[in-house]
Amino acid sequence: MAVSYEYSIGSVRARETALFGKTDAEQLLGCKTTAELCQTLSDKGYGSVTDFDKMLDRHAQEVWRYLKSVAPDPAVFDPFLLSTDAHNFKVTLKGIMSARDYYKDLLLTPCTVAHAVIIDAVEHRSMKALPAWMQDAAAEAYDLLAHTGDAKTSDAVLDKAVMTEMLRRSDRFRSAFLIDYFRTLVFYNNIKIALRGARTGADAAYYRQAMAEFAGFDRDKIIAAAVKGEEALTDVLSKVRDCGCDKAMEAYKASPAAFEKFADDRLMLLAKESCKRTSEGAEPLLGYYLGEEAQKKALQIIYSGIKTGTSTDIIRERLREMYG
Repeated sequence: MAVSYEYSIGSVRARETALFGKTDAEQLLGCKTTAELCQTLSDKGYGSVTDFDKMLDRHAQEVWRYLKSVAPDPAVFDPFLLSTDAHNFKVTLKGIMSARDYYKDLLLTPCTVAHAVIIDAVEHRSMKALPAWMQDAAAEAYDLLAHTGDAKTSDAVLDKAVMTEMLRRSDRFRSAFLIDYFRTLVFYNNIKIALRGARTGADAAYYRQAMAEFAGFDRDKIIAAAVKGEEALTDVLSKVRDCGCDKAMEAYKASPAAFEKFADDRLMLLAKESCKRTSEGAEPLLGYYLGEEAQKKALQIIYSGIKTGTSTDIIRERLREMYG
């Protein structure tokens, strides 16, 4: 029997209460060792596994199984999974070209393209079995890596295809939240590409291969500034108000890490403003999914900080906005 949104929204609202908030984060920040962190997470329902990565992976798989079981249309999550498809193609391509099987341990789920399909496409150098949006980019990425060894541009071509497809699929669902979310995500991905390229002296051809085009984004203007260098680019970006770019550049002047945090926090605030305030459609489910993803990233930051002996204050500064 088909699941209704009325049922699924009630279900995720109940589970939302278990998402970590600031109080939980402070408790986790108080852990002195990674073993203590794992024990605290176990007490909070993450299971009895003492390996941190396995604990997070098992929890993520459980969350995904749950979401698929309650979502009337699981395809609504697909735009969020396209980056995983690109990641899986990248590691498979590099693994097969180097004749090493290590890549199989790096393949991720959930995804929209089966691992076997990607492996077969690379092994036989035939991209026809891949989704239409991925075929040309995959073929170009293959040729770039095979003929030039340029892994950076090879990866960028795939990432651009992902961004373009994210925008297309978000339009298909006619969700104001999805459209706004992915437009903001792609906007900041483009800006990150421009900033990194400006620091390393990338040329205009690279930017055109790497940056996605969409209505309202003046790609040519950004590229023209980026090829002149970081100072010229930041000057132009500081005058762009779209997606809060001018404020993001204020954060960038503090540090690139502060800029990254600003971009991530803006996306989470969009989710909290849109998904928590509505009681219909797919938005509450999407919000819960993003909440779980944000929680996973926060736990990784805390774990890494504890493992490396980073001070609590610095770890706290690195934490992003949470959904809980």
